[in-house]
Amino acid sequence: MSLTLYLHPLSSFCHKALIAFYENGTPFTPQVVNLGEPASTAAFKAIWPIGKFPVLRNEATNHLIPESTTIIEYLDQHYPGKTRFIPDDPDLARRTRFRDRFCDLHIHTPMQKIVTDRIRPAGKNDPHGVEDAKRTLSAALDILNGAMASNTWVMGDNFTLADCAAAPAVIPTSIVTSSD
Repeated sequence: MSLTLYLHPLSSFCHKALIAFYENGTPFTPQVVNLGEPASTAAFKAIWPIGKFPVLRNEATNHLIPESTTIIEYLDQHYPGKTRFIPDDPDLARRTRFRDRFCDLHIHTPMQKIVTDRIRPAGKNDPHGVEDAKRTLSAALDILNGAMASNTWVMGDNFTLADCAAAPAVIPTSIVTSSD
């Protein structure tokens, strides 16, 4: 198999990329990076020194594709399937990319902040940052829900990149934004 996806199971950005793989049945090898094992982390950082997930490696072409959006666009271009994640219409493609960025910046990022804070060592938490993240997440979900009120999917009747971005937040946000 020439496609290897380096991922971590707690990363919503990894789930975003996984949705695209599974939606089109694109074959790949998942490579879970165990951040608790220094050797696993070092091996991943040898491939991608930034150390952020996900990263796709195409062994056949020697391409390294970091970041979930870029991975999905790469799959759409080089491994097209039944679902086209970026619409052909330029205006709809731009709006789809906006919704993708909106979900990444205003849903995934605060959600990851909340999750990461929960697994930090005692005394290393960021209560102010978590409260800010919860406010941002709540506002963003309200905006997204309003935009989707009359749609089947985020951008209308077709599943797109924007849905890959929105889907990982559906269940986890109800968990991480609840008061303890």
